[in-house]
Amino acid sequence: MKYTKLGNSDLTVSRICMGCMGFGDAGRGMHSWTVDEEHTREIIKRGLDLGVNFFDTAIGYQSGTSEQYVGRALLDFAKRGEVVVATKFLPRSEDEIERGISGQQHIENMINTSLKNLGMDYVDLYIYHMWDWQTPLYDIMDGLNNIVKSGKTRAIGISNCFAWQLAKANAIAEREGFAKFISVQGHYNLIFREEEREMVPYCGEENIALTPYSALASGRLSRLPGEGGTKRANEDAYAKFKYDATAAQDNVIIERVSELAQKYGVSMTEISLAWLLTKVTSPVVGATKLHHIEGAAKAVDLQLADEDIAYLEEPYVPHPLAGVMAQNKPANAKEKHVWSTGDQKINENN
Repeated sequence: MKYTKLGNSDLTVSRICMGCMGFGDAGRGMHSWTVDEEHTREIIKRGLDLGVNFFDTAIGYQSGTSEQYVGRALLDFAKRGEVVVATKFLPRSEDEIERGISGQQHIENMINTSLKNLGMDYVDLYIYHMWDWQTPLYDIMDGLNNIVKSGKTRAIGISNCFAWQLAKANAIAEREGFAKFISVQGHYNLIFREEEREMVPYCGEENIALTPYSALASGRLSRLPGEGGTKRANEDAYAKFKYDATAAQDNVIIERVSELAQKYGVSMTEISLAWLLTKVTSPVVGATKLHHIEGAAKAVDLQLADEDIAYLEEPYVPHPLAGVMAQNKPANAKEKHVWSTGDQKINENN
């Protein structure tokens, strides 16, 4: 395994991050294909044996049971200071808004619940999971800064945002002396490269770490079309929503991945991740079987030739936004984001 610094932080992470969305009680969340605690423990232990020290979960994964499984496994198999644990918080609910729960209070409540689920005193990276159009951005940044100061997280990251949103957030943080986002977890893989328009160059300029999710496009980049047959392939309606509409154009690239896998004598997983590792800090790779994390770990040592990288990239055509990013907009097209409480702080110096 190889390691690197996570953006502008002092966190040292493995080049592969284990995505833990597939762990948790299948009866308590949006996914029916998640694995139980026994298998979660086996996969996490194997990842640790392979040198993976970076684990990504969320309070929203299977009603917090992913956090619980991950926390108990890491407590048993690893020393706390030797692993980097990331989790995420959800936007304020309508009920919280009606009850007057501020963005700051919401973040405090969320982190406290996650720490209880994980059985930990702190997380290493706390991630703003999806853009909250109803909560002032100032309150979000202030609330995150509060938990950094209290020691409940070492650093903060963001997921599912546009580059302009990240830039705006960090500009507020810089002006107010708050902690800045040091990483972004976006939707980025060989068949979905829209992040290259704005986010990738912006993060390169600012030394913000890229830790993309859906690194293998929900398994599509690990097998030829029609080969599947897995529980997730059959039951993950959300992944189908993200990828099925563009399957024809994506299959051209997937076939090239297979061709290069044969050329190098490796798996399609290794080819797909070796390409992504030339672009990002640490891709989040979901694992529900031992061979998933084993293939991901092998990819770290695979070096693709420049002509092979170009061969993989050449057929790509622009894609419409899909998944969470397609929903990153106000409910009312005429509505503007609430940047700050009373919209005063963001405008007072303009």
